[in-house]
Amino acid sequence: MPIEKILIVDDEPLILHFLKETLSRKKYQVEGAENGKEAFQLLKKNSYDLVITDLRMADSSGLEVLRKTKEISPSTLVILMTAYGTIDNAVEAMRLGAFNYLLKPFSPDALEVMINQAEEHASLIRENTFLKEEISQTKYTTTMIAESPIMKKIMKEAIQIAKSQASVLIEGESGTGKEVIAGLIHAHSLRVQKPYVRVNCAAIPDTLMESEFFGHEKGAFTGALIKKPGRFELAEGGTLLLDEVTEIPLALQPKLLRAIQEREFERVGGTRSLSVNVRLIATTNRDIKEAISKKIFRDDLYYRLNVIPFHLPPLRERREDILPLAHYFLDKFCAENRKKEKKISPEAEKKLLAYPWPGNIRELANIIERVVVLDLGSTVESDALKMD
Repeated sequence: MPIEKILIVDDEPLILHFLKETLSRKKYQVEGAENGKEAFQLLKKNSYDLVITDLRMADSSGLEVLRKTKEISPSTLVILMTAYGTIDNAVEAMRLGAFNYLLKPFSPDALEVMINQAEEHASLIRENTFLKEEISQTKYTTTMIAESPIMKKIMKEAIQIAKSQASVLIEGESGTGKEVIAGLIHAHSLRVQKPYVRVNCAAIPDTLMESEFFGHEKGAFTGALIKKPGRFELAEGGTLLLDEVTEIPLALQPKLLRAIQEREFERVGGTRSLSVNVRLIATTNRDIKEAISKKIFRDDLYYRLNVIPFHLPPLRERREDILPLAHYFLDKFCAENRKKEKKISPEAEKKLLAYPWPGNIRELANIIERVVVLDLGSTVESDALKMD
């Protein structure tokens, strides 16, 4: 993720002006402070990706600026500049959380190299944080139980197209396994080592959805106390799953279309365009063409997402999958709940096959899990299957 906003702190006006001019020409947003007190005021009002501060100043030291920066904004990187480079100063600066140390005099090229290193470091830190906090919650499975010819065909095609960069649209009723197919595509793609980020469009309030997608700047709206990256940034290099895409507000769809077409966007409250490289997978349980006819979904966005379409049939139309799925869930939930292995009686199997499954695979999983948790014996009998 790029470093955009930089604060320079130096009590020598010539050096401060030189650094501001040098970095401004590199298209960074640069602000300057002539002393620590001024720097502290700016840090309280604004968010910065990087602070570059002189070590020795009349009113305060660069170490004090470093401490205050980390106190106010722990994620902001700090580079210290000094003509009095000592091992002790360097060790103390690193101990307090400085990113690096620049000895004066230094060239603009040396400064640019260090800022590039800081960008790489910031990107790794954010990606690692996201991988720990976000991806742990955005789990995906590649386990697809399929004995029916139609599902075997869909799985084969999903794996075949996985290594392309094309957008994918997966349609189907709730509970048919749309997210499983999306996870299968990511797992077999060239992006498998990069983030897999899911946005549940139906669960996000309309007023927050733009910020959720594209992030926001500090102060962009009430409650925006810090700069926050959106899901597009967090998915950089990887796959972004837009779950229930037809729930995206019509007013936001043009911005989403632009992000997909031009691979760039602005954060809420921001003015700088950010580049993005993500693979889009969208799912919907609605008739998307009906949504277009009702003017609640843009047709140009539909065509952009629908490069490679998949339609998952409901479970009642692929009955060959019912029993394999039931046995898979039975084994799975027995293991998870530390129960002894169970079997399904022939009468229970007949009941499973005869049921229309309006809730599809999700409903089947719930029914089997309920049987396991209630622990009604070593064999699942027909009367134990409580179907709505």
